[in-house]
Amino acid sequence: MLQHKAIIEFGIIGLGRFGFALAKTLADAGKEVLVIDNNESKIKQIRNITENAFVVGPLDKESLEDAGIQNCGTVIVCIGEKVDVSILTTLNVISMGVPRVIAKAFSYEQGLILEKIGAEVIYPENDMAIRLANRLISSSTVDSIELKGDINISEVKLTNKIAGQTVLEANLRQKYKLNIIAIEREGDTITEITPDYVLREDDKVVVVGKKDELKKFELFLRGLR
Repeated sequence: MLQHKAIIEFGIIGLGRFGFALAKTLADAGKEVLVIDNNESKIKQIRNITENAFVVGPLDKESLEDAGIQNCGTVIVCIGEKVDVSILTTLNVISMGVPRVIAKAFSYEQGLILEKIGAEVIYPENDMAIRLANRLISSSTVDSIELKGDINISEVKLTNKIAGQTVLEANLRQKYKLNIIAIEREGDTITEITPDYVLREDDKVVVVGKKDELKKFELFLRGLR
């Protein structure tokens, strides 16, 4: 078991489909991940991805500490189906001083309780539905994540309406109150974007801003505004 160890980036409690996919994605990205579940076969399977995987039966504070969950910078509690276990486990992790705790919820009421005790809340099915709907609604939006306060982070595919312009000339911040945070071109992702960077058709631009402003930008790209 891990104790008195330097901070681990991520801890995941619960290896359902969501938790397993999350752990694998983070590990594949080179992140250090600690995983806890009460199912020994799942833990054996995940050990092909991370060595920091432990079978923990009761998710009480002592068991979680023995597994070393307090050493994680971010912990994601992926056991939303069992509401009582989800809430108590989340509360135990928060009480251990973990800097960031994210918990999966399956209902608005469960999410409210989790928020009240200090966790960030995700609704996997709802969030995926929103992302799919955004992709179906707009041919320009490749992917989108909806945040609180009507803010979206969206990946938008550029058209010839903006091709050949520099970032300064496109002036998305002034025209649409959108900030460019990354550009993907031919498989490469650029995050250090200078004002003289020339945009091309089919570039995928990651922008952050309000949903209504994003829609205006999408209409412009499609020649409808």
